[in-house]
Amino acid sequence: MLAQFLLLTTVEFRIMKRFTILFLFTATMAFGQTQTEVVGNVKAAIKAGSSKELVRYFNETVSLNVDGEKSNYSKTQAEIIMKDFFKENPPSSFDYIHQGNSKEGLLYTIGQLSHPNGTYRVYMLLKSFNGKYLVDTLDLTKE
Repeated sequence: MLAQFLLLTTVEFRIMKRFTILFLFTATMAFGQTQTEVVGNVKAAIKAGSSKELVRYFNETVSLNVDGEKSNYSKTQAEIIMKDFFKENPPSSFDYIHQGNSKEGLLYTIGQLSHPNGTYRVYMLLKSFNGKYLVDTLDLTKE
């Protein structure tokens, strides 16, 4: 009887172990995007002029500078500001000029956004929050 109990416990343990590993793997795939994926998704959102998609990669509060008007905003506020920005400046193209990492683990990008009436220099700083890279600073300066 004790042998059956120990055998059953061992089998249950193996099942739970496999379930836990599968769960952790699935959670990592669903929520843990790499730096490259986040930077690529942000690029696609800016190219498309999609404020809704862009703010998915924002921290809960983001430092936003649009033509010298700089402040910290919630994701909701930032989405409205970016929606207005894209409405006034519909992107015709967006490309990164430079990307890098700091010693502190910060990721930064410098890009150029072209629209029918000119270009903007786009500086972006991403920080890791609970294992996810999120945009912490976005600076859009008319060139």
